[in-house]
Amino acid sequence: MAYCSNCGNEIKAGAVFCGNCGTPVVQQTAAPVAQTPAGQVTFDVVNRERLNMVKVDLVNASFRYEAGAMHYMQGNLELESNVPSVGKMFKSMVTKEKIIKPVISGTGTVFLQPSFGEFTILDLQNDEWILDQGAYYASEINVEIGAYTNRAISAMFSGEKWIQTVVAGTGKVIITSAGPLEEITLNNDKLVVDGRFAVARTSGIDLKVTKASRGIFSTVLSGEGLVNSFTGTGKVLIAPVDNYFNTLISVVRNIDYKIQNLSKN
Repeated sequence: MAYCSNCGNEIKAGAVFCGNCGTPVVQQTAAPVAQTPAGQVTFDVVNRERLNMVKVDLVNASFRYEAGAMHYMQGNLELESNVPSVGKMFKSMVTKEKIIKPVISGTGTVFLQPSFGEFTILDLQNDEWILDQGAYYASEINVEIGAYTNRAISAMFSGEKWIQTVVAGTGKVIITSAGPLEEITLNNDKLVVDGRFAVARTSGIDLKVTKASRGIFSTVLSGEGLVNSFTGTGKVLIAPVDNYFNTLISVVRNIDYKIQNLSKN
């Protein structure tokens, strides 16, 4: 029911002027209804009681994650776990990634398992990244997950294993690491890493195992032994320092190990 803005008289439906004072009737238009975008996935890393958690908001969309990582979810969501092919099962056994990567679809919010470790959102723009063993955590459904075979000598001595996980395409990927990541850009350059803290690299970077110094005798004297050498053009993500909590856990475990050995003796 409408009323005249001038005299307050009731306006008949469809009237252009007020029947009492002749004031033009202002036509009221309904406010547009906000449309929620469909097919949308939003990843966020939140901190709760000093633990990091991945929060995933879905709007008529899907995402894939590492088996066992789901903590809780709310909304109109469905969880699906497909049995992988024989090839994927073999690749999972070699890389030590979980064989089944479940998919959650629908509209709602999902929280993945809390961790003392770090979570990093990697934004792929039609490119390809090779991930360290166990670094994959979750990804948008359109990101392809495959395998990369290292060279025999590199796989044997680098600690990176024979086959690594590859993520390719366009979309966001969550990777996990023991400490915060640093991005190093190589332009026909070399990066030498003494340890396994290189978490990911673009496909244009080649991994080789080299001696820390020229001769075998000098390598032994230097104490460095074999190192991982990354060469080429692209990016490498490294976690050179564990965060505070993972460092503390490592120290406590080391103390416990020494105490157990002393008690045995």
